[in-house]
Amino acid sequence: MELHPTAPDEILIFQEADVPASLRTQVTAIRNSGPSVQPHDPLLQPLTMLLLIGGRVISALDILSKEIEHGGERFAASGLSRVATHTDARRRGHGRRLVSAAREAMVHRGADIGIFTADTPLRPFYESCGWLVLPGCVLIGGTPRDPFPSDQFDKLTFATFFTASAQRHAHTFERSRVALYSGDIDRLW
Repeated sequence: MELHPTAPDEILIFQEADVPASLRTQVTAIRNSGPSVQPHDPLLQPLTMLLLIGGRVISALDILSKEIEHGGERFAASGLSRVATHTDARRRGHGRRLVSAAREAMVHRGADIGIFTADTPLRPFYESCGWLVLPGCVLIGGTPRDPFPSDQFDKLTFATFFTASAQRHAHTFERSRVALYSGDIDRLW
């Protein structure tokens, strides 16, 4: 992919269902996913964020959101899903820029906490974007009838506590099991 550094770049945000077909095709190619990739559960209010340079999608991610209960408190939680950067554009800061912008979008949408899992080798990347590792935290995805815990994989839980209430309770997320229960479609984010 040839990038034009002088071409204008922009970050666009869409409801997942409203991503224009031409951009959706580019996102599918970046994620190396076939057309059979299932849309996110609409109950998770999926947003798609795209970084475009010269009109071409360079990086993409989705934000999923729901209310969770933890330690007797309720929190508006958002998390990252399907983060990807075009292979020819990696290591240029594009993914970092988009992931950092996603934190701001979560705040703008009223999230108390941003929380998600990612593969352990991605720790330096997400920390460089302002996310904190929650030591010993396991997200429980799936459903209460069919739980899907993150500790069955080599994953870490990352978070940012946006509101004063969430910051006061941040310590309760360390070394704990957090009932995300993201459903049958998005088993874990």
